[in-house]
Amino acid sequence: MYMNLEECIIDLEKNGQLIRVKEEVDPHLEMAAIHLKVFEADGPALLFENVKGSKYKAVSNLFGTVERSKFIFRKTLEATQSVIALRNDPMSPLKNPFKHIGSGLAATKALPLKKKGSLPTDFQEIQISDLPLIHHWPDDGGAFVTLPQVYSEDPEKPGIMNANLGMYRIQLSGNEYEMNKEIGLHYQIHRGIGVHQEKANRLGIPLKLSIFIGGPPAHTLGAVMPLPEGLSEMTFAGLLAGRRFRYSYVDGYCISHDADFVITGEIHPGETKPEGPFGDHLGYYSLTHPFPVMRVHKVYAKSNSIWPFTVVGRPPQEDTAFGDLIHELTGDAIKQDIPGVQEVHAVDAAGVHPLLFAIGSERYTPYQKVKQPTELLTLANRILGTGQLSLAKYLFITAEEKQPLATRREEEFLTYILERINLRRDIHFQTNTTIDTLDYSGTGLNSGSKVVFAAYGDKIRDLCSDVPDLFRELHQDYNNPDLVMPGIIAIEGPEFASYSQAQEDLNVLCDAIKQKGPLTSCPFIILCDDSQFLSESIHNFLWTTFTRSNPSHDIYGVNSLYEYKHWACDNVIIDARTKPHHAPPLVPDVNVERDIERFFVKGASLGQVK
Repeated sequence: MYMNLEECIIDLEKNGQLIRVKEEVDPHLEMAAIHLKVFEADGPALLFENVKGSKYKAVSNLFGTVERSKFIFRKTLEATQSVIALRNDPMSPLKNPFKHIGSGLAATKALPLKKKGSLPTDFQEIQISDLPLIHHWPDDGGAFVTLPQVYSEDPEKPGIMNANLGMYRIQLSGNEYEMNKEIGLHYQIHRGIGVHQEKANRLGIPLKLSIFIGGPPAHTLGAVMPLPEGLSEMTFAGLLAGRRFRYSYVDGYCISHDADFVITGEIHPGETKPEGPFGDHLGYYSLTHPFPVMRVHKVYAKSNSIWPFTVVGRPPQEDTAFGDLIHELTGDAIKQDIPGVQEVHAVDAAGVHPLLFAIGSERYTPYQKVKQPTELLTLANRILGTGQLSLAKYLFITAEEKQPLATRREEEFLTYILERINLRRDIHFQTNTTIDTLDYSGTGLNSGSKVVFAAYGDKIRDLCSDVPDLFRELHQDYNNPDLVMPGIIAIEGPEFASYSQAQEDLNVLCDAIKQKGPLTSCPFIILCDDSQFLSESIHNFLWTTFTRSNPSHDIYGVNSLYEYKHWACDNVIIDARTKPHHAPPLVPDVNVERDIERFFVKGASLGQVK
């Protein structure tokens, strides 16, 4: 159990899981590029001891592997899982009382502890400009905090037990922000802080915020945990840290006594400034939009503070390991939230929010000979109406019958569905609805559509294991067909110009396939810019297809028709070409990539990282 971030760093170093970078490193692109290179090599955590322009050290890749994350929390992980399980299933102590004897005690010991006095004696007041101002991607709008713990309280029910602790990116510099006086706060829909700001706006008062950076790693994880009702983030942080969250109030702002840095300030009703761009976890830039601006009150740091950061980009990245650890901790929570659901997997390779795979149950009509999705459709609606799962665009759902399934075995799971889906019955759209703030494939910020592919029953088709002959000479505008996986073919088409032109393009493609004859072995066809790249790996397919398409606008079909407002087809075509309204993908700076090689040569700090 660590009292602070420094203790964790020392422990990792003693166990060969951290390297110190002693050379001076530029926070403008270099630190992020080094992090990405080390993460890709499954390398250790990194302590940057000499950050250009700041006296503070910085650490990254703490959670770079699930194994390292489990090592960090090895003394408290089991007790934390027990408490979460107890919250998910309150009847479990009656079923197995001895198993849960320690859970209540652990939860009691984890309750936040208010300290007497005000500011901790080892805190000193500094300015934003004193911090490591890390610029991650070439076209980012400025420096960002990527592992913040943003604390807000309910204006109508103040106090720490009604507070929200979330991880929302913070822009420290750039754009129109006045250095040391203003910073940007970006949060997406379905976030707890939004509820607090709405209440403050309605009351006509500013919302006080405290941004904690660093502290025990459990506090960082607490800011991203989807917790069961009644378990606060601060209590969870105490559970996982093995030590109560210690805090006090200064000038009306909550101060974490364990954080390395604390930034306090207010967001006022109606005050926004342009925030972004920022290279985000979908693998693209999130663009510049008006978001709340925080008027900085004070900035505090401990004398030996260490600045934790991560770098997000096209998955997998460090936040992938974060997600895997969260999945282990929360366990069967989804079964309690939505009875009948066995698994839900937000697919990391597709950027998490765009794509869900789910396993449900099919118990409504066991007496019927014809098997088809019934209960699965009810469950699909529940899933798409639950918290952040509601931001998904694509949901593939089925139920186990004669063989076990696992949503994380992605190709096997999709194969099972494609062998069974009835394309004239099992496709269900939701239009003009919400999607993830970071997803630019839709019709506007937070706006897009959804589609459910629900399959159940006996296998009805054999899937193609090679490119069918009809694709070889299909049409002069459609070339280079490639097999992605059984039942899915990628093919290149003309460059996307507009949706009206796309409709003409797809009519040509659909007619060409129709004229060549039925294509039952290939239920899915992906129209793309580069079929070789898309079919190179299942990850390329998932990323390209589901981050570059909006179901209502980009799904077409061979022999498509409407039957009483239900859309049906013989073959689904997803237009995953790049479109003018899409955000640009993240591309590293080749000069920076070349320059950082000096850290990896023999004799340099990272010379042993391969």
